[in-house]
Amino acid sequence: MFSKIFPKIHSEGYKFLAVAGIVTMVFYTFSDFLGLIGLVLTIWVYYFFRDPERIIIEDDNYLVSPADGEVVNVGEVDGPKELSLENKKFKKISIFMNAFDCHVNRIPCSGKIEEILYKPGKFLNASLDKSSEENERNYFKIKDNQNNDVIVVQIAGLIARRIVCETNKDQELNQGDRLGMIRFGSRVDVYYENYEPLVKVGQKAISGETLLAKK
Repeated sequence: MFSKIFPKIHSEGYKFLAVAGIVTMVFYTFSDFLGLIGLVLTIWVYYFFRDPERIIIEDDNYLVSPADGEVVNVGEVDGPKELSLENKKFKKISIFMNAFDCHVNRIPCSGKIEEILYKPGKFLNASLDKSSEENERNYFKIKDNQNNDVIVVQIAGLIARRIVCETNKDQELNQGDRLGMIRFGSRVDVYYENYEPLVKVGQKAISGETLLAKK
């Protein structure tokens, strides 16, 4: 019960939490009101960097959500040109993470990380479709256990300024394992083949638990 109310936080969060705590103490020396603002900010920093445990289905017939947030796009598109997949058709699901969602990202299926590609770019509102092609982003090309290509793209948002990658090329991962995180409001796209979508636009997704698609 305690871990549900006060989940552990991602390692990226400790320095921000420390800074917020110091700022809060300084604010309190000026006024209680400023101190209260600092306290609210500190609580938000803790909440933003939370890294709760999730219950993973561990079933190769499903893709699980790589992110917490709102499903903002479900459709069929060309593959990412950055990975030389523009001549191949994929289904695509996009999930927008606001500043209050958990920002730790997870792998949607068990498999091998065949390629990781970082692409610098802009910081447009991540809820916009064009952010998939113009914003700073990080691509993971995954080969699942049934030899399908699954692409996960971390996309920085309007106030996000750092994509954190915690995996390596050629690494074997299990469904629901952590890939990394994006700081302060962002988006994750999933490109996949040979699965059928199970979600719709406007639906809330939970990283590692929501079933995005099924074979």
